[in-house]
Amino acid sequence: MASVEQIFLQVVESGSLKAAAELLGVEPSSVSRKIAALEKRLAVKLLRRSTQRSTPTELGQRYYDRLRLIVDEQAALEEEIRGGVAQLQGTLRIAAPADFGVQFVVPVVRNMQQRASDLSVELLLGSHFENLVEQNIDVAVRVGELSDSSLYAKPLGDNPRVIVASPQYLARRGTPKVLSELDDHEFILYSPGQGRAPISFADGRHHSVEYLKANITVNSAAAVRTLVLDGAGIHHGPLWLFREEIEQGKLIQLFPDQALKAFPIHAVYPSRSYLPFKVKEFIRLMSQQMKDIRRDSRKGGEYET
Repeated sequence: MASVEQIFLQVVESGSLKAAAELLGVEPSSVSRKIAALEKRLAVKLLRRSTQRSTPTELGQRYYDRLRLIVDEQAALEEEIRGGVAQLQGTLRIAAPADFGVQFVVPVVRNMQQRASDLSVELLLGSHFENLVEQNIDVAVRVGELSDSSLYAKPLGDNPRVIVASPQYLARRGTPKVLSELDDHEFILYSPGQGRAPISFADGRHHSVEYLKANITVNSAAAVRTLVLDGAGIHHGPLWLFREEIEQGKLIQLFPDQALKAFPIHAVYPSRSYLPFKVKEFIRLMSQQMKDIRRDSRKGGEYET
């Protein structure tokens, strides 16, 4: 059972008594009683409560800041004493884009668990994990340019991209020889925003159109690959998704002599004075995993989140 101090930290970080209770696996009424008892013990109001949100008072914020530091330092000390510098244990909550996570994060997770039977992993796949603190996520993998935030970010590598189409599609619609001819072709899009974004190249050039023509948009990389293979249109996306089919001749890489701009890949994690070894090790292994993408690109991106 979490201590009352840990419960208070969770309420502040998740933003409400209900959210904290869900993450801790207890009833909201239990959380409310614990917080009330803590406030009575300290003789001060720590939280402003409403139906939807609980926010710290001025003294509550001061208590949270100092308590967070104390708890982090205690965790670091206990890990050091237990020899945790060389151990993987506890629960690691990871968020990552769905298809990218299956391809690259799952192998890293299996690697870690094969070395440490005491390590439990919760892998959350999708692009809807915005607030890592509120959702109690230890580390997230993000592909694309990062927005400003209070999160720390560790570069993992780059995600090369390509423009591809099937031989059947090109036989039917013709093979574009210059970039301007792309404007007359059908595209398969991952998101509506992709149709408005310019196609950017590694040398800084951009090919912009008012809107890429598309008769289908689907937010699944696997579905995009199936549609491209079926001859539904052209797509510009991650090399890893199409590399095997390009090598087998099932797909044609268009403009292969003009490298597209790669998307950066980062590991992001909440600002903490102490970073657990399990998070450090995950980041190290993911960085190693990303070297495979770079090797693939020399042989020849997930989407922004």
